[in-house]
Amino acid sequence: MSSKVFFATAGGRFQQGPLDKIHMLFEAAGFEEVISDRDLVAVKVHFGERGNTSFVQPHYVRAVVEEITSLGGRPFLTDTGCLYFSGRANARDHVMIAAEHGFGPLTTLAPVLIADGLRGSDITRVRVGLKHFEEVEVAAGIHDANSLMVVTHVTGHGLTGFAGTIKNLGMGGGGRRMKMAVHEMVRPTVDAERCELCEGCLENCPTGAISVVDGKIEIDRDVCYGCGECLSSCSSKAIQVRWVGDPRVAQEKLAEITYAVLENKRGKAGFFSFLVNVTPTCDCWNYSAAPMVPDIGFLASRDPVAIDQAAADMVNRAAASAGAPPPGQKAEPHSPDKFIAVFGTDWSRQLQYGEELGLGTREYELVKVGD
Repeated sequence: MSSKVFFATAGGRFQQGPLDKIHMLFEAAGFEEVISDRDLVAVKVHFGERGNTSFVQPHYVRAVVEEITSLGGRPFLTDTGCLYFSGRANARDHVMIAAEHGFGPLTTLAPVLIADGLRGSDITRVRVGLKHFEEVEVAAGIHDANSLMVVTHVTGHGLTGFAGTIKNLGMGGGGRRMKMAVHEMVRPTVDAERCELCEGCLENCPTGAISVVDGKIEIDRDVCYGCGECLSSCSSKAIQVRWVGDPRVAQEKLAEITYAVLENKRGKAGFFSFLVNVTPTCDCWNYSAAPMVPDIGFLASRDPVAIDQAAADMVNRAAASAGAPPPGQKAEPHSPDKFIAVFGTDWSRQLQYGEELGLGTREYELVKVGD
């Protein structure tokens, strides 16, 4: 049995601009059934890393907030801290970046609350008994909310190939230990010939895993937890990702964390996906790469698997933009799949496994809303 995914094109016309379409999608997807009067509603967003400009913009989020408020809900914008050395590593600094990027009560009509607390330790344990996790640590601010509205910016991703709703919740809805569990199989490696010994990676490594030995950069893989901060700080692109094990395992772990996040939100969760500024790298990077495709539009659904499948399909059917893959990333230029073409990673396991877990179905009916 298929699920409905509602779609509105990017752009618009008089009295039916992009913000009008967000309101239309909210109604068409039946999200009024998700929100009850006086519900505390977690609106899961990504505030963007400092220097990034392609995240879902505050005016779109405000349109979602307005709909929630009109139903008597009490929304708050939320995300969790990241592992690596970043302005989003603790709640205080995370809120500051959110404000810099235009998120706050005056602009979006909702406050910003970081779901896993000041240092990422505010979690609730949810027993799942699945293949990779017996229990999952869910960010308490998301777990304790009455309802959940997930706003996802669809992009490529170095770890998962494709970043959609499952990646958004699997990485952004769990506590710090869950992020470490997902990243445990990803390790950096150094190309000594390209390395300029600028030592920027030493300064930015959050675990102290990097050192200079005999005039060369060395990484202690017993200390490294695979956050990838050294990749983004290496100006000479001498550091690359080395996989340890099967990358599909990371995708399965993200699906299990998503399962736990949604465990107490059955019938109380809605999902938006934004197919605008679809960059090959995610919003965690401190820059925005050129988009892979022209802006496509917006999706809404009650099914997190179906909306991800629809998003991936629409990107893959779209004409490619002129932007090249990010420097230093693996590319498969002859692949018909744009996400595989950038990183060489088969991203589909997260959706296959999500379907196996009962999160939703990959079969969908696309319903167009608006012009």
